[in-house]
Amino acid sequence: MKASDVIVSCLENEGVEYIFGIIGKEVIDLADSLSRSEKITYIPVRHEQGAAFIADVYGRVSGKPGVCLATLGPGAANLLTGISSANLDHSPVIALTGQKSLESQHQNAHQYIDISKVYEPATKWAVQLKDANAIPEIIRKSFKIAMGEKPGAVVIEIPENIAVDNVTTKVLPLSTLPKSVPAKESLELAVKFLNESKQPFIIVGNGVVRQEAVKEVQTFLDQLACPVTHSFMAKGILAKDQPQNYYTFGFNEKDYVLRGIEESDLLVVIGFDFVEKLPSEWNRKKVPVLHIDNLPAEVNEGYPVKAELVGNLKETLQLFVTSEITSKPWLPSGDLKKRIEAAFSINEEPNVDSSLTIEKILHVVERVQSDRTLVIADVGSHKVSIARTYQPKHANQLIISNGLASMGISIPGAIGAKLASPEKTVICITGDGGALMTFAELETAKRLGLSFIIILLNDSMLKIEDEMMKKEFGESYGVTFTNPDFITLAKSFGVKGMKPKDIVEFEAMLSEAVGLTNEIVLIEAVLQQKS
Repeated sequence: MKASDVIVSCLENEGVEYIFGIIGKEVIDLADSLSRSEKITYIPVRHEQGAAFIADVYGRVSGKPGVCLATLGPGAANLLTGISSANLDHSPVIALTGQKSLESQHQNAHQYIDISKVYEPATKWAVQLKDANAIPEIIRKSFKIAMGEKPGAVVIEIPENIAVDNVTTKVLPLSTLPKSVPAKESLELAVKFLNESKQPFIIVGNGVVRQEAVKEVQTFLDQLACPVTHSFMAKGILAKDQPQNYYTFGFNEKDYVLRGIEESDLLVVIGFDFVEKLPSEWNRKKVPVLHIDNLPAEVNEGYPVKAELVGNLKETLQLFVTSEITSKPWLPSGDLKKRIEAAFSINEEPNVDSSLTIEKILHVVERVQSDRTLVIADVGSHKVSIARTYQPKHANQLIISNGLASMGISIPGAIGAKLASPEKTVICITGDGGALMTFAELETAKRLGLSFIIILLNDSMLKIEDEMMKKEFGESYGVTFTNPDFITLAKSFGVKGMKPKDIVEFEAMLSEAVGLTNEIVLIEAVLQQKS
């Protein structure tokens, strides 16, 4: 059997539904094989970065690897940002790239760069196929690595000559890894330290969502009754009105939750990824840590582990909550929760005017959202506002990129989210800077017949950089630009455009857009500039 046919058979065996990419000469054999697949839909996109972003969010929402495809050289290089983003956000992604034939790689060949070396620091594994008969082994291994905790990206480089080789090996059967749990002694020690503490503070991270341990965490939190905070990517584990919910931490400025962390005598850290914020930045007083995760704790001066429970979070917490754990209800001083709510504009205040601000827009989104609303935040100053202010109804219904934190993820991400969860209302929130980086993927979305809502926040600048430079130097430089007419641009893609004058019109337009289940709608909100 032709090697490219075997690759497709292996991908079908892994349950792949979609592959996103751009075809070039070095992958035409693979494209030909895909054209005959009855299980995989190949989706051409407009830029390889968009393909990687789509695969990233598809993987994060669906819980199974997203797959993207590019040719050699510039095609493979264009995937790098999105693949790096998926890897740091711990989204399972498989990237397939073309390459020159093995016999020409020692030469200064046209478009040749060593892709596997380029991707080594940006992935969990980067491998070049050197023997066509190894294809089933490499693809099976790639999916296991991509899905293994902590999930991430794998790149498979396919030389031209390998793709057309004859293969005698067969597709390998799938297998599942057993779910490990901590040793009895570790569990007893953790219970002992927790019961001895007087003021524990719980930090929940995105590992809780990845390992589908949300209900178990909620049961544990109810049992312990102490304060809880979320990382950016874990928002929604606790309901907004849960008394223990101290919302979100991990900000560069005004991180008021740290005051509660500093008053605690034990930090119970569950499924937290250091890539979101290093402990040295949020555990400045070196409060002892009870580490609960699928992997052992990283050695870090700011993360003084007193005990650790290493194992599958769902299984581990089910064991933990059956132990005799003493309730620890306590409140940080100074009515901290209300101070956080006021500082982060979490509770909506009566409108004194109808101006368009990010906080007002987020409150409207909260009012309009349902149990089936999924919001995707692009990267920019609005991401910080979303992390502070917006409260999703459930976990994994707010997608924030907080590892590589790359601008441009939201529009292609909306495509991945909608394909993974077609029943959900998808709203992507982007700035004008991030939107224009991947705006061309609207053509992809329209071609697929998808429906979602884009809230485009227009302030004609890179706001975070503007604020940082003014704070540091008294003025900013190189952070402003002009924009096209976004409504006309959207119309040229067949997308319905709306431009509210104030927050009242915005709410009416958003409500209308939610009801349009077969259209893409772009709502451009020109933000009021603070004096």
